[in-house]
Parts: sequence; C-alpha cells; structure tokens
Amino acid sequence: MQRLKRVFAMDIEHCGRCGARLKVIASIEQPELIERILAHLDRRASPRAAPFSPRAPPPPPQTTLPL
Repeated sequence: MQRLKRVFAMDIEHCGRCGARLKVIASIEQPELIERILAHLDRRASPRAAPFSPRAPPPPPQTTLPL
C-alpha cells in the first residue's frame, strides 16, 4: 500500500468516491500474471463505454431575496 501511495502520489487508503477506508486484499507482483490480467481486461473493454463516466456538477443552490 505504501509503494502504491508513493508511486501514484495519491491517497490510496480511502475511497475517492465515498471516503471509506480501503483494504488491500491482494498484491500481484508476477509480471506474467499481470500481463495475462491486463490482456484479459483489454479484450473485455468496450471502446464506447468508459468505466467511470463523470457526472455533471450539482446545480447551484437556489437563492431567494428577502421581501
């Protein structure tokens, strides 16, 4: 986890979407296995669909003037 934090310079201990604490459940370090996983994911990827598409920003708050 520390290595990933150092390499990617980001907080990898908390979820970027909900802020929950993350836990490492596996560490894959064998280059051959990494290549197989990435090749498998590349075959399944659709060029039209992004895995995480950004949402539009929320509308600004409604302000009312006092009468």
